[in-house]
Amino acid sequence: MSESRTHEALVGHQFGSQAAAYLNSMVHAQGADLEALAALVDPRSEAHVLDLGCGAGHVSFKVAPRAGQVVAYDLSPQMLEVVARTAAERGIENIVTRQGAAERLPFRDESFDCVLSRYSAHHWRDFEAGLREVARVLRPGGIAGFVDAVSPGLPPLDTHLQAIELLRDPSHVRNYSRAEWEAAIVRAGLRPGTVAVHRVRLEFGSWVERMRTPKVLAEAIRTLQTSMSETVVRYFDIGSDGSFDLDVGSFQAAKAAV
Repeated sequence: MSESRTHEALVGHQFGSQAAAYLNSMVHAQGADLEALAALVDPRSEAHVLDLGCGAGHVSFKVAPRAGQVVAYDLSPQMLEVVARTAAERGIENIVTRQGAAERLPFRDESFDCVLSRYSAHHWRDFEAGLREVARVLRPGGIAGFVDAVSPGLPPLDTHLQAIELLRDPSHVRNYSRAEWEAAIVRAGLRPGTVAVHRVRLEFGSWVERMRTPKVLAEAIRTLQTSMSETVVRYFDIGSDGSFDLDVGSFQAAKAAV
């Protein structure tokens, strides 16, 4: 089995059984960053929108009233089933689902007016290939918007964040720093736009429960947290129960018009 297939199977296994939990997760179902992504779609344009790594569909549901059509795209068939069922229950008729990986989008060049992706990129096996695919399927003048957890960049902080993310979820690849995001967007052939970083408080119990993290690994995260230097504890504001602050970045980009 190839490396890509192995990783894709791991992502599918991790998230397939958690689809309903992500639909009901308040961290994912609300937030100023979600509103900002939706605002990138001009409601007058009848835009064709790709929700890349759609998860339980929060971006798709938020954008649908503003768009002509939304393609909810994810690696997990179970996530897509949740999206399709929820759209039907809510009477949303302009969302369609497609299954596949971010690095190999099954769409023609210049297919979309807008590509949006929220809390997905840290699972992509090849981050830069995913961004190149975004650039490929965007129409000239099209807009891309990305939201994801970002690394603080400094080695001790970065090492801690990647370690606890991987212990919680073995399909985690990497949280990239703001600088890494900005450089990769340019290399993909997109023009960088507005960047904003804010903090989200993650309640430890629901954070590990959402992924059904095994008890032994949840305990390993807590052991790691309590063993960290004061610099790490202070930066992430790690609480006595393990809850902590996470940096979240919002990145806008555009494809040059012809």
